[in-house]
Amino acid sequence: MTVEKSNNRIRLLDILRGFAIFGTLGTNIWLFAHLGDLNALFSYGAEWWTSVDDFLRLLVLFLVNGKFLGMLTILFGVGLELKYRQALRKSAPWPGTYLWICLFLLIEGFLHFALVMEYDILMSYAVTAVIVSFIVRGGDRRINRVLKILAGFHVSVMLAVLAVDIYFNLSGANVSFGSMEYVAALYREGAWMEQVVYRLSNMVLLRFEALMVIPLNIILFLTGIRLMRAGAFSPDERGRRIRRVMLRIGLGLGVPLNLLLFVPNGGFDLGIRYLFAPILSLGYMAMIARLVERSEHLKVWRFMEAAGKMSLSCYVLQNLLASFIFYGWGLGWGGRLGSLSVIGVWLAVCLAEAVLAAWWIDRWKLGPMEWTRKALLKMVAAR
Repeated sequence: MTVEKSNNRIRLLDILRGFAIFGTLGTNIWLFAHLGDLNALFSYGAEWWTSVDDFLRLLVLFLVNGKFLGMLTILFGVGLELKYRQALRKSAPWPGTYLWICLFLLIEGFLHFALVMEYDILMSYAVTAVIVSFIVRGGDRRINRVLKILAGFHVSVMLAVLAVDIYFNLSGANVSFGSMEYVAALYREGAWMEQVVYRLSNMVLLRFEALMVIPLNIILFLTGIRLMRAGAFSPDERGRRIRRVMLRIGLGLGVPLNLLLFVPNGGFDLGIRYLFAPILSLGYMAMIARLVERSEHLKVWRFMEAAGKMSLSCYVLQNLLASFIFYGWGLGWGGRLGSLSVIGVWLAVCLAEAVLAAWWIDRWKLGPMEWTRKALLKMVAAR
């Protein structure tokens, strides 16, 4: 089983991180292709049974929307736990220098939001990481208490949202995000600087989701920490037993719940993205781990591992590439491609990044953004 440590890294975690990064693009690619129109991420009003184009879009969203983001969030929690263990080994104060990492992540996220994409996740992760770092300091009892309280709150809120969504659907109301033609026109015809000004001018509105999902992020961070402490990523029988449970729950419960996306006229979209998708994330993680265990010498794992090692660089690069491909200041393909072509662009970007990541990691061990952060942290520590 390829979960052994190599150079103090757990290979399976890097492989999972690589899948999470590319899967996240599988969601974001529709925003780029539809020039920022949020309606492209939901099934409201989509008569997918009459349109191959809509069916392909919803099929991909069924597979990726919220699932790989959930996986990435869980893995951020795992990463926090590894940093916490490192601090304990060195008898260093906690959170201590980890707060500097969070600050750099917040700055990186802000720059990514302003210069590249309004739906950046890094800023939200930075805030979540600060909160969770203090929760972790309180031990397992505090972690379990926060998990129970926040999970109960989040599930209650999302079930209420789901009930309202279903009510509007059954009453025949036309639920959508409305016309986003202004945004589409900006990304189709506007200069890059105009897009930057738009994002900065509307920062409060565009960062609403990033704030709204912080409770869910905390839950998933803590889930990652609990999984790591339970040994879910270990190569022994205990780890395999935990992953079998993850597989049964994640796929057995997650797949049917996420299939509600195909209910005509929507009604379950928000519940799926923010409540049901993370369940399937656990199944995906266990399924990938099983595939790695059974065929650990496949070359594909090397490419995914490389992407996982420089996941921050890959995340920003793939959004830069998608911006160039679809926005007017680049190739201007936005709003012109059908779903099959959009899927092709997504896979092409992932393939190009995987090859580039493998080439880069063989030579420099760290991605450019990872190296920059490490260098800055060294400068801070030296002061």
